[in-house]
Amino acid sequence: MNYRIIALDVDGTLIDDHHELRPRVRAAVRAAAEQGAEIVLCTGRGTTSTLPMLEQLGLEGTVVTHNGACVVDSRTREVLHQSVIPPELVERYLDYCRERRYHFDMNTAFELYVESLDETMAAVYKRIFVTPIVRDAKTEGLPDCTLKISIFALKEQLDELERDWAAWSHDLQTVRSGDFFMDVQPLAASKGTALESLAKLRGVPREQILAIGNYYNDIGMLTYAGHGVAVANSPDAVKEAADEVTLSNNEDGVAVVLEKLLG
Repeated sequence: MNYRIIALDVDGTLIDDHHELRPRVRAAVRAAAEQGAEIVLCTGRGTTSTLPMLEQLGLEGTVVTHNGACVVDSRTREVLHQSVIPPELVERYLDYCRERRYHFDMNTAFELYVESLDETMAAVYKRIFVTPIVRDAKTEGLPDCTLKISIFALKEQLDELERDWAAWSHDLQTVRSGDFFMDVQPLAASKGTALESLAKLRGVPREQILAIGNYYNDIGMLTYAGHGVAVANSPDAVKEAADEVTLSNNEDGVAVVLEKLLG
């Protein structure tokens, strides 16, 4: 095993479209860890919904969450790094969503806040191990130390949102993290920069880092890593940014890559 750090996206990469960790993938990730590689989950998810995935793998360690805006030690629950959104910069994004009745949530390192919660969205959050807190940010203000705003809408609605926002000047970055998700977060936050910071802390050169992902928010870590792999269900731009394309998340793509490395 030539890679000392293996960075894995979760949704669309590590788990399948049924949101399940497939047995072959779990076995391959654990085998890589047993050979000395540090497994780092790098995800757009919040910390609370990421740690159960690490537990399903039977591992402990560092997780990069909120698209790189937060780095947490799973053993101690200590926040090692976080990039906070200045409240005054985010209001126009929230107003845009309120006007169109797009659902959004506000994420701190461990909590997720919503302004409203219906049965459909409650079921979505339950599936990813999250219990939202209802908070009217219009009157109560943004939660302290908010790291990321996530907007959930139909693909066509988010396509329109992207076109509208392309005309804005931005002091925050907008990241398409899935067909149905758009994230707003600090300019400095990304999976790539978080992975780079962790590698420097560990004294690991980028040549000894493997990253596997599937969406636009993974491009930074795929290009930073010594070897970046896109799963087959990735958009073309993500595949083009990667060094290799493996099978899809429904075909044990992560396992195929790791088994090849393990010999």
